[in-house]
Amino acid sequence: MKEGQSLWTREELILAINLYCKLPFGKLHRNNPEVIRLAELIGRTSSSVAYKLVNFASLDPSLQDRGIKGAQNTSKLDREVWNQFYHNWDDLPYESEKLRAEFEHSTVEQACQIDETELPREGKVREQMVKVRVNQAFFRRTVLAAYNSTCCITGIQMPALLIAGHIRPWGIDDKNRLNPRNGLILNALHDKAFEAGLLTITPDYIVKISSSLKRNKVDNPGEDYFLKYDNARMILPSKFLPDRSFLEYHNSERFTP
Repeated sequence: MKEGQSLWTREELILAINLYCKLPFGKLHRNNPEVIRLAELIGRTSSSVAYKLVNFASLDPSLQDRGIKGAQNTSKLDREVWNQFYHNWDDLPYESEKLRAEFEHSTVEQACQIDETELPREGKVREQMVKVRVNQAFFRRTVLAAYNSTCCITGIQMPALLIAGHIRPWGIDDKNRLNPRNGLILNALHDKAFEAGLLTITPDYIVKISSSLKRNKVDNPGEDYFLKYDNARMILPSKFLPDRSFLEYHNSERFTP
């Protein structure tokens, strides 16, 4: 550590991981306005924040699997907070969003643009509803960033048409509801087909189309919408690579061959 620099606190690291999740890998640099804004909030330089983000890249298992090392100068606390976040997707994202709102002198409802007229005035039900909506927004932004706002099958790059879907459904896997490695970015049509088991992605990241769609190709536009992607390699994200075990689950339990 250079003379005059202060050690990063747990709160600062949580905010940095929050931003790491929300930015595409290629935008973890000091000139990014969001990096500059976080630096202002925590009283550090944008270069310091950017370097910390690249430090976290070295701890990201999905990047390690692809041989991307990131910066190697991580501290013990960096690793501890990263592991707490990475293995506790149900709570740490929400904590980080609340913390960011506090630093912004705001509320998490305002920061996440939640319509308070749709919420109870107070109580546990309100808190639960806010947490669900905050978490859903965090998951969507994180997965969109990982995939650079690109449908991983078709390459469509219009966020309004894209859905951050789950490989293992929301309702059956509480621990991985917010895990970005349980997410895919798909356009609305292919997301629906994925949910219905009409297409899947193998653990080797190859798209497979159900035989039920192949049988109907003469009388519908399935050739253009589906069949041309059969056996194609999915467009891989820049980070948070889909977990192979989740894809294996979808192949064996949800997909209709």
